[in-house]
Amino acid sequence: MTGCAPRVMLPSDQLIPATLSDNVFRSFDGLPLTYKKWLPPEGGIKNIVIALHGFNDYSQFFNDTGIWLSQFGVASFAYDQRGFGQSSNAGLWAGSNAMQNDLKNFITVIKRKYSDIPIYVLGESMGGAVVMTSMAQKNAPQVNGLILVAPAVWGKQTMPWYQRWALNVASYTVPWMTLTGRGLKIKPSDNIPMLRKLGKDPFIIKETRVDAIYGLTALMGEALSSAGKLQQNLLVLYGERDEIIPKQPTKIMLDKLPDSQKHPKKIALYESGYHMLLRDLKASIPQQDILSWIKKPKMPLPSKADMRPIRALLEKD
Repeated sequence: MTGCAPRVMLPSDQLIPATLSDNVFRSFDGLPLTYKKWLPPEGGIKNIVIALHGFNDYSQFFNDTGIWLSQFGVASFAYDQRGFGQSSNAGLWAGSNAMQNDLKNFITVIKRKYSDIPIYVLGESMGGAVVMTSMAQKNAPQVNGLILVAPAVWGKQTMPWYQRWALNVASYTVPWMTLTGRGLKIKPSDNIPMLRKLGKDPFIIKETRVDAIYGLTALMGEALSSAGKLQQNLLVLYGERDEIIPKQPTKIMLDKLPDSQKHPKKIALYESGYHMLLRDLKASIPQQDILSWIKKPKMPLPSKADMRPIRALLEKD
């Protein structure tokens, strides 16, 4: 049974101060992680966005949004999370603790380099779950706000019993088995050329180990549980045509989010949006909303997506 247990790529026991070079972020255990940056013209940085990609994706996910934001004085940084993209042991689950420590250390090195510039942390899907679980902790670094794009909160507590059972059995019997997702007929975006390009990208993981799915499910459960502990300004974006993260756990998460005058939350629901909101054909709409919220967080969003009632999620189920 021990030999068949889900495999986790544990970090090194060696702890070092995190560092940042031209294109490599060396994290708390010395692991090098490739990162990308999109900078405004020299001396024109007014705000910073740190962006975390989703499951089986990598830092390139933010390319179009990063380029667009840079025109308005927003510098963006995105790194390949451990186990994904160009990181070593890509395809192996690294464990939520290590991924959370990576984010907290990346925020710290960015703050050290850009000490006087407001910083916002954006997480898409699995990246959103990492952001939520990291920033709900008491030792989380201070930032100016969180942007959650279709955050992955579909944990075991919201799955039917038979799905939980099948996942447990598979994880403890054949954790090295890979799944491709072919035949599921799930549409992550309406941007078909973009999806075809991802299918040819060598850094996109196309066959997923069962134990990685098991680890992701545990992380999503942690994210759902941590929703009520977030004490930062919040912008949440969700596409009502999302076929990856179901509406019901999303609504549960939204209902749990704290709201106060000190740390207000803004929820944007896009009727024609899919899971990959920032790469959909209408990506410019949420992109403009993000920029508007960064500049004027108390103002209504340009798209008026923040006027949609949360109950609209379940009305479509």
